[in-house]
Amino acid sequence: MALSLDPEIAQALAPMAGAMADATPPAVGDIAARRAMWEPIIGAAGTAQPIPDDVKTSEHHTTADDGARITMRWYTKDGAAPGPAVLFFHGGGYIFGHIDLFDGPVSRYVSASGVPMLSVEYRRAPEHPFPAPLEDAYSALRWLHAHAAELGVDRDRIGVMGDSAGGGMAAGLTILARERGGPKIARQILIMPMLDDRTTTPDSHIAPYLLWSYDDSLTAWPALLGEAVGGPGVPATAAPARLEDATGLPPAYIEVGQLDVFRDEDAAYATKLSRAGVPVEFHLHPGAPHEFDSIAFTSDVARRAITDRIRVLKSI
Repeated sequence: MALSLDPEIAQALAPMAGAMADATPPAVGDIAARRAMWEPIIGAAGTAQPIPDDVKTSEHHTTADDGARITMRWYTKDGAAPGPAVLFFHGGGYIFGHIDLFDGPVSRYVSASGVPMLSVEYRRAPEHPFPAPLEDAYSALRWLHAHAAELGVDRDRIGVMGDSAGGGMAAGLTILARERGGPKIARQILIMPMLDDRTTTPDSHIAPYLLWSYDDSLTAWPALLGEAVGGPGVPATAAPARLEDATGLPPAYIEVGQLDVFRDEDAAYATKLSRAGVPVEFHLHPGAPHEFDSIAFTSDVARRAITDRIRVLKSI
């Protein structure tokens, strides 16, 4: 029996699939075309579900080591008791996306879990290649620790979370924080994370179902890493799949669809963490492509995934 889309996901994708079939995919290296194509889709997906009215936001700023001003948005639920908090990093292959486009998903996580989140407007490649985006993330982590008391946050219960490139960012940040001796990260929640710049060989079994394609990866990783991409000098903080020793990293929740370019690298990363004694919860969703949860959000598999994420957020 061949791999195939989950029927509910296939139904939700049908209108989008027709439009995409008539469109010419952007050429490898064409970042502007990908921004123009994907940002409206992300924005529409983010507002396709109701925005909770019990979540308040406030804007904050911090300064990266190179002097750049980093915008951050703090999401809190009315009446939430002091406790954990989560740094959130949005997806977009490191080359597109803004925190505004992810207001919906972040608000829904906060409303359902009661856990406040700090969404970070990290700088994007290729205008700002590695390590700029990760240093922005580290600056945000330091800011959240420094302001924990006034925000009602327990410094020992700060997690990191992200989807796609944001999941890679969250994973890289846990490695960087370990290298630098802190600040402490209590949990890493990696949603279909982008972890390995060496994933370039297409899998014919999943090729017909890809939303994020191999060409997209062949555009995004060089934008982030430049000429170092694929070579021996890429650090694990940039591409966490290159990590050799996972000892001492925080407990991880990792999930990915079986029809996702990142499937193999995510499964391998879960195994690598497990072999180093890191507690790991790993989910491989059959019939699910990249970002299935935002496109087919009424499907059973998406509902299960969201329920699991909320459970993990509450457990920090």
